Amino acid sequence: MNSVHDMGGMHGFGPVLPEQNEPVFHAPWESRVLAMHRAMGYTKAWSLDESRYAQEQLPPVDYLAASYYQRWTLGMMHNLTRLGLVSQQEVSAGHALAPATPPQRVMHASDISNACVRGKASRPTETTPKFQVGDAVRTQRSSPKTHTRLPRYARGCVGVIESVHGCHVFPDSHASGAGENPQWLYTVVFSAQTLFGDQADPMHKVSIEAFEPYLELA
Repeated sequence: MNSVHDMGGMHGFGPVLPEQNEPVFHAPWESRVLAMHRAMGYTKAWSLDESRYAQEQLPPVDYLAASYYQRWTLGMMHNLTRLGLVSQQEVSAGHALAPATPPQRVMHASDISNACVRGKASRPTETTPKFQVGDAVRTQRSSPKTHTRLPRYARGCVGVIESVHGCHVFPDSHASGAGENPQWLYTVVFSAQTLFGDQADPMHKVSIEAFEPYLELA
């Protein structure tokens, strides 16, 4: 992700202040948004990566002004209208204006338990990993207009492969509807000074999960 949607490592937003005794939901409507999100996920109308990408397409001013579940709502409405499941007129009216087209899968009460279990992104492969534990690698320096899981603060930096996790669905492809395109996934460790400059604590390290297309030997 890019723009203000990738807030990791950005300055100017103040400290992160955890809320003491934070409730699961701050208002009843938030639980309904979670339920709708799970129900739409069960239909397979769009993937988790497409859901994330929908939120990243929100204008920065709207993204920053919205709460966590408001972003979920706005992203869900984006995908519903994008796929023609709901019209913009129906969104404005707040109710259906025409008979709905049923999705391929509809969640029933008996499906709730399974729908709440997170699916696995690992995929079988006959390929071999390009990198091994201990390899020094450099992340690509790019600014894609579509979804990516490579954080902006770690681009163009040298780190070391710490773990190899097998092949997984590649979010960059999956988010734009280009298929799963499984890729090898690694844990890459960087020194804090490599990422944030000499003023960072030399004893601190940062690890990220990085897909093989993001990396090259350093």
